[in-house]
Amino acid sequence: MEIAENAALVVVDVQRGFEEEYEDYWGARNNPEADDNIASLIDAWQATGRPVVFVRHDSLKPGSPLRTGYAGNEFKEYVEQRRGKGAGAELLVTKSVNSAFYGTPDLDAWFKAAGISQFVVVGIQTNMCAETTARMGGNLGYDVLFALDATHTFDLEGPFGWRQTADELARATAVSLHGGGFARVVTTASVLAAAR
Repeated sequence: MEIAENAALVVVDVQRGFEEEYEDYWGARNNPEADDNIASLIDAWQATGRPVVFVRHDSLKPGSPLRTGYAGNEFKEYVEQRRGKGAGAELLVTKSVNSAFYGTPDLDAWFKAAGISQFVVVGIQTNMCAETTARMGGNLGYDVLFALDATHTFDLEGPFGWRQTADELARATAVSLHGGGFARVVTTASVLAAAR
């Protein structure tokens, strides 16, 4: 795997509203190592002067822990502590839908202006905003790497009473993204090794 000198790290929705205190809202989560992996990737990107994009979900749903003006809308502490610390470019994108490409400012335009053609996706939730951002990036022609173990999600109920665990949803995302050609699904360790 090769990581471009200007490859961006896109940190999706790593917000306080996804922490344990909101478990009643979201349900059971998977991958407790996700936060440590996200932090290590931010550190590596900042240390090598690569660009980092921090994406924040400003939910329009009245009861959402991610709604604007609510404590859950803020970035998790370890992310907030790292913002503004890197030698490379940094961008804050805010959105109210799943894809970071439908946020403000225009992520695609920012990438194109900076000559960025590759990015790594990390964050929350695996099968929601992280996956949607990766899919759209693939559709737009970017070389997308999806660091699966630097994401997490929650159990979810769908139609017909079907229910999938967070681990099942994460595996389905990995298969869809990788098998469908939207992104290359990788591990944090492999990305860190290639980024050095």
